[in-house]
Parts: sequence; C-alpha cells; structure tokens
Amino acid sequence: MKKLIVFDLDGTLAESKSSLDAEMAKLLGALLNVARVAIISGGDWPQFESQVLMKLPADSRLKNLSLLPTCGTKFYRYESEWERLYSESFTGEERDKIVDSLKYAINKANFKIDHTWGETIEDRGSQVTLSALGQEAPREEKAKWDPDFSKRRQLKAILDPDLPEFTVRMGGTTSIDITRHGIDKGYGIRKLRDELDIAIHEMIFVGDAIFPGGNDYPAKKAGVVSIEVEDPDETKRVIEAVLACLTDTQPMPRGISR
Repeated sequence: MKKLIVFDLDGTLAESKSSLDAEMAKLLGALLNVARVAIISGGDWPQFESQVLMKLPADSRLKNLSLLPTCGTKFYRYESEWERLYSESFTGEERDKIVDSLKYAINKANFKIDHTWGETIEDRGSQVTLSALGQEAPREEKAKWDPDFSKRRQLKAILDPDLPEFTVRMGGTTSIDITRHGIDKGYGIRKLRDELDIAIHEMIFVGDAIFPGGNDYPAKKAGVVSIEVEDPDETKRVIEAVLACLTDTQPMPRGISR
C-alpha cells in the first residue's frame, strides 16, 4: 500500500502559474482525507500560497500535506500554521554568476521574442529561474513558445558548460531552473523519506516532465514509482484512480464519484 502521493505543480496539478481549478481542489481535498500528499515545484512559497492553499479548506487535513518549493530546496509542513523546516539558499556571488550566465545564454541563442510580460529572471533564494516570456506571460503564449522543449534544450546546452558547478533543468512551459548540484526533486523525495519516515517504495510521484533533462526526472531517478501525465486533466484521472483504490471499502467523499 502506498503511503504518500507526491505531485509536481505547474503542468500537473494546475496550468502554469495558475490556481487549482474547482475540480482539482475538490479531488485534492478528498485525497487529503485518506492519504498523505506532497507537492514539489520549481515555484517559490508565494506561488504555493496563491495556486494551492487559497483553493483548499484551511482545516486539519492540511497536516497530511507537505510542500516543497523550488525543486525541494525548501520544505514546509503544517501544524497550527505553516512552518519552514529548511532552505538551501545561494550566496550573492553564486546568484550573480547565474544571472550573468542566463543573460549570456539568451543573447547567444538569439530567440526572436517580441514581447515579454514581467521579469524574465527570478531569484527564488535557493533557485534562479528563467521564464523566457516573463513571469506574467499569458498561458496561451507560453503554451506555444516551446511545446517540444527544443528552445530550452538549446539554452541548456549553452548554460551547462558555463555553469559546471550548478544543475540546469527545464521546467514549466517556458522556464529553466538552476540549483546547486544534488538539489532537485530527487533531493526533495529523499527529504520526504527522512522527515516523514516513509520509504521511497511507499510513494508515488506524478509529474509532466519525467524525461531526461526534465525537472521531474530526478524524482524517478530517486527510485519512486512515477506516473507521467500530459496535463492537469490527466492528473485528475490519476487522483480518481488512487481514490478508488484507497477508498475501496469506504464511501467516497461527498461530491466525488467513482
């Protein structure tokens, strides 16, 4: 029996930079009734607050939820309020080098980006993220910019030799995430194992980028059973299947049908 269901956020539980929709919030709330749940994302804590927590009931079920922003470099759990257990932050010198390399890579790739929405480079403390079209880009613009990851693979090929002391991964729909070596979703999986005393083989991971170079792939490499989904709608079907298994001898939560 699996004891922990772990999800990616953007592209898995919600569209990029968007909140959980009503159906997903209901399904996730139902899952928290019967299982422990964790969410690992490249986004920082404010993104978790706006995309996830504002859509979930603020009740005792939150004790079953662990949140790991910035690819697992931060860990939050709920008692009477949300508490941060750790944070792996860059030094100022590290941050400056990463930002300079990102600017260099963008110029060298010479992509024709006519318009951006908001900041393109975001310092998340323990991670620096490039959002090629900007942090506030419309969902439809982001979806069509790099659907086959080819542009970000080109950026990664430039960044890897320029930042050998860091790890460069593709995440979201237009983003590149940079962390210290060993700080990734596999690191987050191992932290969940240690903090929650749940073995990796007792977990399931659900994500939309479980392929070499994708920011969900380290979770699979850590040994957790992984389910790759195309979008949040497919994730809903996965949650429904998990609920059906976990509640086979119990009534389904109100509003959720098999």
